[in-house]
Amino acid sequence: MAENNAVAPASKPVDSARPVPCRRGSFSPADIRRAMLVYGVTDRAWLDGRSLRDVVAAALEGGATCIQLREKHLSTAEIVAEAAKLIPLCRAAGVPFLIDDDVEAARLSGADGVHVGQSDAALADARAALGPEAVIGVSAQTVEQARAAEAGGADYLGVGAVFATATKTDAVLTPPEALAEICASVSIPVTAIGGLNFDTVDAIRGCGTSGAAVVSAIFAAPDPRAAAQALRTKMEGIVGQP
Repeated sequence: MAENNAVAPASKPVDSARPVPCRRGSFSPADIRRAMLVYGVTDRAWLDGRSLRDVVAAALEGGATCIQLREKHLSTAEIVAEAAKLIPLCRAAGVPFLIDDDVEAARLSGADGVHVGQSDAALADARAALGPEAVIGVSAQTVEQARAAEAGGADYLGVGAVFATATKTDAVLTPPEALAEICASVSIPVTAIGGLNFDTVDAIRGCGTSGAAVVSAIFAAPDPRAAAQALRTKMEGIVGQP
């Protein structure tokens, strides 16, 4: 998930002669709000020899409620190939599968939607490409950005970085008090991101978020299933979801 305004690399051309239709309409606004609870964002840098598919499968078994494929250095065609390995897992678990930044990869792969940053594909362009039922999230660091994204039709916001993070060293910090202000300014769900793990998520208690997006908390864990399970239990207490 994009945490600041860095410009993402342009998507590389792919053969779209036989695009795979996107699966749309499966997630209601209430479903999307629940999906924000434990939002797993992939990062192969933490895999330590394990396959991404196996770690995602373990995270879903542990209770991850959404998966975002984040691949800043792969071509669109390569992202589509990676997505093909993960989509069946998310379908079986009944959770949204989203792609970071690359709208064309989301369209071709049949992902449930895409997450875009302030400097990535424009929200309007993403909606036009993916259709009205796609799940589209937008990064925001200010109330103004949050309100603009909601007005533009975003389904949820990713807000952060709450803490400094090794995943994105140039991330602009959005401390808990700013996070709370953003949550109060919109009606769509907000997931917090940036340096969040089992030990730090208490900082977002009472901020009004629908959940936390995590990277290393799951993907660097020796036991991703147990890590996701523990985080889900804790987040249910923080957010108040059953």
